[in-house]
Amino acid sequence: MHINAKKMAVSGILMAVTVLLVCFGGILESNTLFLLAGAAFCVGIIIKEYGLKTGVAFFIGSVILSLLFTPQKLHCITFALMGGYIVLIEAVFRILGMHPDWKQRKLYFNLSKVLVFNLLYLPALFIAPKLFFAGKLSDKARLILILGGQAALFIYDKAYEYFLVQIWEKLRNKLFGKQN
Repeated sequence: MHINAKKMAVSGILMAVTVLLVCFGGILESNTLFLLAGAAFCVGIIIKEYGLKTGVAFFIGSVILSLLFTPQKLHCITFALMGGYIVLIEAVFRILGMHPDWKQRKLYFNLSKVLVFNLLYLPALFIAPKLFFAGKLSDKARLILILGGQAALFIYDKAYEYFLVQIWEKLRNKLFGKQN
């Protein structure tokens, strides 16, 4: 019972932080992507601590609450895409982890990252270009956004890995004590 209570408390606090970060993304316009990435990283924390099923439930709850409380609905969509990327990548990571006999798992994982990102990013770019650009998009601007998105994926993914390995591990040890 104690574990479930702790899990609920941590998940609830992180969900509140996630929704606040999405809301602040609408208020502090110059830091929107940074704050939305931070909100999406909270999804990764829950997945790392409590598993994929709990992480998916947390992600869905965070998106619903963000839609209810955030005035900037486009930021909620952006958060959903960023968090969805993390959920899908963590799922791929777990699938690959169940098959240690597969050769070139790192290559499959990196290819999966690019595939998942583009499956989320490209439809959003073509269906809802206002998520990325306020004016009318020319073909040249679209190409720049496609290439820029690939660079953004690299930065976002490296930031996520750094956050989980370096920052969250230190924070986790301070919050919960050293764990095996």
